[in-house]
Amino acid sequence: MSLKLVYPALAMILWIFVVLAIMFLRRKAAFDGKQVRMADVAVSNERYPEPARLAAANFSNQFETPVVFFALIMLAMEVGATHHLMAALAWLYVATRVAHTLVHVGTNDLRLRATIFAVGSALLFGMWLAVVVAVL
Repeated sequence: MSLKLVYPALAMILWIFVVLAIMFLRRKAAFDGKQVRMADVAVSNERYPEPARLAAANFSNQFETPVVFFALIMLAMEVGATHHLMAALAWLYVATRVAHTLVHVGTNDLRLRATIFAVGSALLFGMWLAVVVAVL
């Protein structure tokens, strides 16, 4: 097994926990600041203030394209596509997820966020291509 791909996978998992903490802290701040009550959010997140909703939306995002990332990491390890290019693509993808979060829970600049998302998606496609080449 190549550890080259384990490290970015572990970093991505750590980042998911960081985003979870951000969401928790923002929701806690909303309760502590009396901006929201339990009954307000028992069914929907819409009543949380915007910072908490942004963090929750970003947390949900961590279970969208990152699922493809984790699948590609496992496939790459299975077919032996664990070269330095694959590791670089994986690390760059993790960097785009971190950047995406920072923009999403920060300025929430949609153009910048979309660009970062597009770059991350292109990196995933590159990882997929490397797995396909290894299989052929």
